[in-house]
Amino acid sequence: MPISHNNLPQQNGVILDLDSLSKNDLDLTEIENSLANWTYYGTTKPNEVVSRIKDTEVIVSNKVVLDHEVLSQAENLKLICIAATGTNNIDLQAANKLNIAVCNITNYATQSVPEHVFRLILSLYGRLSENMEAAVSGRWSESPYFCLLDYLPQDLHGKTMGIIGYGDLGQAVAKIAKNLDMKVLIAKRDKNDNRADRLSLDDLLPQVDILTLHCPLTELNKNLISTRELSLLPNHALLINTARGPLVDEPALLLALQNKDIAGAGLDVLSIEPPPRDHILLRSKLKNLIITPHIAWASLQSRQRLLNQVAENINAFKIGKTRNIL
Repeated sequence: MPISHNNLPQQNGVILDLDSLSKNDLDLTEIENSLANWTYYGTTKPNEVVSRIKDTEVIVSNKVVLDHEVLSQAENLKLICIAATGTNNIDLQAANKLNIAVCNITNYATQSVPEHVFRLILSLYGRLSENMEAAVSGRWSESPYFCLLDYLPQDLHGKTMGIIGYGDLGQAVAKIAKNLDMKVLIAKRDKNDNRADRLSLDDLLPQVDILTLHCPLTELNKNLISTRELSLLPNHALLINTARGPLVDEPALLLALQNKDIAGAGLDVLSIEPPPRDHILLRSKLKNLIITPHIAWASLQSRQRLLNQVAENINAFKIGKTRNIL
């Protein structure tokens, strides 16, 4: 779409869900300097969106849903800055039809997400929760010798990691894996991907000790990992998902874990967020399942990079440059 320095004459912007990005621990200077007038909301409920964006030119949103009905009522809106990489909360077709530019953020969590992937893996391989419980419950104290060998760890060295989604995050995970002397296999993007170093899921899954997901959520890959895919994994394999919850068929995963069809899973995302208290995986209390509350991306450094990149996107848009425009 054509853009020019006149796109934001009123210099009005709104952040709809600042509390999902900052707990008063980020420096907002670059955001403040990108526009003359800012309005910040900690959270925004669906019935509050229209009134809050009606007169603004720039929206910054992490996870607030902006669909056609909402966007069509924002007559002055010129730019939507997604404070994330994923775009599934924005109706991109509606935005394009309404001549609203949309940009996202990239490469901001290439340290924190890969590190969290390995936190999950090492916690599962080290059986940390079980060993901690054994130590504090008194079982270690009752051991006849210096150590307790009830829950033995595994080495990562020599293991095979399969990666679905080989963008910046997938590549960063692969780099760490290779530094740990692991073998890395990469899944094909789709059936038309003929690159020699990529494998179909049917070929990749039976070979891996660890499967980790780093692909975006699309209409085509919901439940990408379901009963059939889980059955192709070796029964000693781990599944790691720090991407999007709906990529995994959760009832199928629960059954696979209960039946020990796979050895364990580490999830930082679920299909509904925040999840209901009675979510089937949360209430399972399985020892071979670790769930964290979508925090892989959320180190202080990553969140600061994210917010500064939002400001860079706005500044680029003001002078007629396309930066991260979708």
